[in-house]
Amino acid sequence: MNVDGTPYRSITLASDGWSVEVVDQTKLPHEFIMARLTTLDDAASAIRTMVVRGAPLIGATAAYGLALALRSDSSDASLSTACDLLLQTRPTAVNLRWAIDAMREAVAALPETERATAAYRRAAVLCDDDVATNRAIGKHGLGLLLALHDKQRGDRLNILTHCNAGWLATVDWGTALAPIYMAHDDGLPVHVWVDETRPRNQGANLTAWELAQHGVPHTIIADNTGGHLMQHGLVDCCIVGTDRTTASGDVCNKIGTYLKALAAHDNGVPFYVALPGTTIDWSITDGVDQIPIEERDAREVTQVTGRDDQGSQVTVTIGPAGSAAANYAFDVTPARLVTALITERGPCPANADGLAALYPEAAGHTGQPQERIRNETDLMP
Repeated sequence: MNVDGTPYRSITLASDGWSVEVVDQTKLPHEFIMARLTTLDDAASAIRTMVVRGAPLIGATAAYGLALALRSDSSDASLSTACDLLLQTRPTAVNLRWAIDAMREAVAALPETERATAAYRRAAVLCDDDVATNRAIGKHGLGLLLALHDKQRGDRLNILTHCNAGWLATVDWGTALAPIYMAHDDGLPVHVWVDETRPRNQGANLTAWELAQHGVPHTIIADNTGGHLMQHGLVDCCIVGTDRTTASGDVCNKIGTYLKALAAHDNGVPFYVALPGTTIDWSITDGVDQIPIEERDAREVTQVTGRDDQGSQVTVTIGPAGSAAANYAFDVTPARLVTALITERGPCPANADGLAALYPEAAGHTGQPQERIRNETDLMP
């Protein structure tokens, strides 16, 4: 994706060939800064403090974090310590565990002298694969948007999204935003309702910034506005991402997603979830009971950061002193509220059979592709 006309990935090797550069998402939208990671602790801190965020990007950052660790010390003890440290940074996003397992498998059997080089090589492949995966998600999602636009015959397709599932949440393209970018580039008249996404405001700060950089028409709205818009026919579909998806199709995403899904279901609005296969946790089937929900610092609720009239970035407190605050970072949307899942292998119903047909090797099934859907209109209310 482009920033002021210059192409970037959200994570890349620096010009020195070993340190890692990431977009510092805590500075957006007011400053665009590439932060440099030189140690395992740098990578772990970047994940924990949300300098980087989004399930695919968390996985990519962890992969390079292991490479940095092995560059410094390639012993078995170092590998084990690095994996344990990174696994503790964010408990909800399953891509983190997937990436660490993939990296460990790539280097564990090698001589210590070869591990660092192999780790960098594997991390680069993981990043390239993520870009290809998200591009494929975009193409499959574009088919659904085109079919929806043809069905409703309107002049503009209004799409509501929550949090940030764009290129900042991945290595490039994004998940939920990839179909929107492709639709815009193909000339489809799209407009995006951007939930502000409190706390942390990833929608207002990140999604809106991305869309502006790409030239996609959009409007920032308060989190509680979506239901009203749906009641009045101003939303044609919702597309969100997910940090963890169960084998039965439940999706865990930024807090507030469940409420949007309820409103969409009540108003007959298609609710799509875009995800790579690496986000599926095949070991669980009940998202509400089995997915750990991260609880973050209460100050993310009681404080807000922005830019004042003089252009300085400031943080202010918005609640009364002494009031307690709870900061649940995610919620779970049951599969019954999801119109379809959009993956790199195509769209499918949000259920065990749909996912098993797409990923028979992971699900332990041998389903055939024709079991998924017959055409895009099968995945509309």
